[in-house]
Amino acid sequence: MVIFARNYHIPVMLNEVVQGLAIVPIGNYADVTFGGGGHAKKIVELLTAGHLFAFDKDPNAAQIAQFFTNQSFTFTRAPFRFVKEFLNFYGVITLDGLLADLGTSSYQIDTPERGFSTRFDSKLDMRMDPKSPRTAEAILHSYTEGQLAQLLYVYGEVAQAAPIAKAIVKARSYTPIVTTYQLKTIVEPFAPKTKKDQYFAKIFQSFRIEVNNELTELKNLLNQSIDIIKPQGRIAIIAYHSLEDRLVKNFLNTGNVLGKIERDAYGKLLRPFIPLQKKAFMPSIEEIHSNRRSRSARLRIGIRVG
Repeated sequence: MVIFARNYHIPVMLNEVVQGLAIVPIGNYADVTFGGGGHAKKIVELLTAGHLFAFDKDPNAAQIAQFFTNQSFTFTRAPFRFVKEFLNFYGVITLDGLLADLGTSSYQIDTPERGFSTRFDSKLDMRMDPKSPRTAEAILHSYTEGQLAQLLYVYGEVAQAAPIAKAIVKARSYTPIVTTYQLKTIVEPFAPKTKKDQYFAKIFQSFRIEVNNELTELKNLLNQSIDIIKPQGRIAIIAYHSLEDRLVKNFLNTGNVLGKIERDAYGKLLRPFIPLQKKAFMPSIEEIHSNRRSRSARLRIGIRVG
């Protein structure tokens, strides 16, 4: 079943993204998280002799891309770690700009069987690419107690990560944990009574990041951008939690995701990009009211040095 873009995902900070990328009508661009095509549609409208190369590993995004018949558009169903490889295949060496809208789409969250949402009782899946071999259920049953605790603490910044990991291991020794509600039931005794939903969201975020290897993928993309963005070209990254945003911020400020400052022999800071502005762009109050899922979004724009 084809899910049309308008029902798939409302593009976050659309105007800020387009303005930040400073679209050149004859330029080459990449949207490496095509999703519902909201950002892509606007970028393509601004191109004349330019081209937009879109990427996404979700099959539903691939269905939506079929409705983009503009000659200035090419879609590739692939994770963005292969963006440089595919651009070279298409004969493109450098880009004028690149966009990545990280996290899950509204459609993914609102589709129960995908297992992303805490609102539905469904299989513990959480794969952005359904062909990927590892699910949240597999992680729950194969990781050691220590690995589970580390995952929850690092990726979800979850309080009481160790006791929760112990409870998961104990529960799975009695019966397989195969649904989202089973996981919530195990975690519920540790959740603050007034903030249960936020607590569950952190638990699910932890497993989702691990299932999709999200932080490693982001680091890879940032490093690739050094080679594929031309001088004065731009990258725009929208992050939805502090772990992602910190990596992007560090990369733009220091040239590496660790935030380690390095200088040349003349004392000049060694970094391939400079941030368009020091603080991240944030959605307006009006946008948050019309699209509540934009509330945690942070957009950072980087300009390629050279």
